[in-house]
Amino acid sequence: MRPPDWLVRGAAEAAGVSIGLARSGIWRSVRPSQLLPIERALRQWGQSMAALGAVAAIRYPDHPAVIDERGSLSYRELDQRCSQVAAELHAQYGIVAGSKVAVLCRNHRGFLEATLAASRLGADVLFVNTEFAAPQVKAVLERHRPDLLIHDEEFAIDSDIPRVLAWQDSTGEIGLDGLAAGSAPKPPKPDKPGHITILTSGTTGTPKAAPRAPTAAGLIGLTASTLDRIGLRSGEPMVICPPLFHGLGLLNSMLALFLGSPLVLARRYDAAEVLASIDRNRAGSVVAVPVMLQRLLDLGPAAIAEHDLSSLRAVISGASALGPALAERFIAQFGPVLSDVYGSSEIGIATIATSAELIAAPGTVGRPCLGSSVRILGDDDKVLPTGETGRIFAGGGLVFGGYSDGSSKTTVDGRMSTGDLGHLDDRGRLFVDGREDDMIVSGGENVYPVEVEDCLMSHPGVVDAAVVGAPDEHFGQRLIAYVVPAQDAAKDALPDELIEYVRSKLARYKAPRKVVLLEDLPRNATGKVLRRELSEN
Repeated sequence: MRPPDWLVRGAAEAAGVSIGLARSGIWRSVRPSQLLPIERALRQWGQSMAALGAVAAIRYPDHPAVIDERGSLSYRELDQRCSQVAAELHAQYGIVAGSKVAVLCRNHRGFLEATLAASRLGADVLFVNTEFAAPQVKAVLERHRPDLLIHDEEFAIDSDIPRVLAWQDSTGEIGLDGLAAGSAPKPPKPDKPGHITILTSGTTGTPKAAPRAPTAAGLIGLTASTLDRIGLRSGEPMVICPPLFHGLGLLNSMLALFLGSPLVLARRYDAAEVLASIDRNRAGSVVAVPVMLQRLLDLGPAAIAEHDLSSLRAVISGASALGPALAERFIAQFGPVLSDVYGSSEIGIATIATSAELIAAPGTVGRPCLGSSVRILGDDDKVLPTGETGRIFAGGGLVFGGYSDGSSKTTVDGRMSTGDLGHLDDRGRLFVDGREDDMIVSGGENVYPVEVEDCLMSHPGVVDAAVVGAPDEHFGQRLIAYVVPAQDAAKDALPDELIEYVRSKLARYKAPRKVVLLEDLPRNATGKVLRRELSEN
């Protein structure tokens, strides 16, 4: 009797996880003398980022922990600084378990120090989007009223909330460096772990606060699947390009701490500098959003060939849709190192697609991580057949418990709606067909922008594309495509050429009625297209 498919897949996943953990080198780095200190750290800080930082300092004390524009800090140095910063936050600002600390920092050591120090105290950490305009920052602070704000000097803050500077180019105000040099005694052990709160992207409305307290099972499942499918190695530097305040950057920074991998950080993204950083630091992995991958390709083969990228074994893409054409071009240039992860601020990372899957099944976002599950449901909340498009629901240990205002997303049988529409193929691979609220109804036909965008992106004259619906008195809505043309494209003829190109590839009603050429698409800090700005264009 043949065992059920789910059992076969589960056994294969478990075997792969064991092999991945062995290959990663995690267990080889643990010495018997470290076991008792590790147990004490876990008992003191539980399932928190503070525990990750403390355990990393025990296991990899002299390894680089963070490499940024100011140089390198070892795990021991980072741990010592976080310990003293926590003591000063408690002594000078009264931060205790249950206090709220807001962090408004770009990618640098100060972000980690602020987060880990607050976590040591059991404080709740609120990450504020560095792309917010001053009025948005003020509104977030007024809405959440943190007890302390730790921010970079570049951000002008109009608030009476106590503040500490994390990154400063001038001198005068107290900063994290000053706190790290303090002498306050160690604070008491927190009676409960703090939460981390991520603000949603706000692409479809006002950003919401999504508190998170990931379970050990959720983090273990994600870590194990990442090691198995992506092939990360303990101690290999990880270049993190997306903002650390976002789920993709944050989860991968936690993974780097677990692996004892140096986090290579820069306050602003520069594609040429990313390649130089891989070469200079012998980085094993890069985390990026799709538009950042496009910027790397835009450098051209000659510029890419100037750097030794032989250490690079993994490029992790996420946070926004990775089009099949971009994935194909990237793998052709850099090799089969690309993986795509799918998730959100609310559900964490739910699925992973390897390079092999991206090539074999263009457009897939892969299979669920260990401990996660995905279902496609119809409007009646019943599971739909394989291949049929419906609402995507995901479950696992990384799913959040609800927004800070008491609301939540729709949940069915323990799985939460992602807000996306998609389908599964016969191998359990997930495909995202579009956002529920992005669907365009034109002439009575349902059109998902992602399909049209992927088609446009497959044209050699296009480097970026987004499709939105505009009111139409005859068809209800008509499709408008906003396109960033390639440098060598014949721009005058390109709009008509693209309309005919889509008609030749897809159903005629999916062809845009109009193509608008732009220099760049409006995107947020994590690469998601701001469709509202396009619809107002």
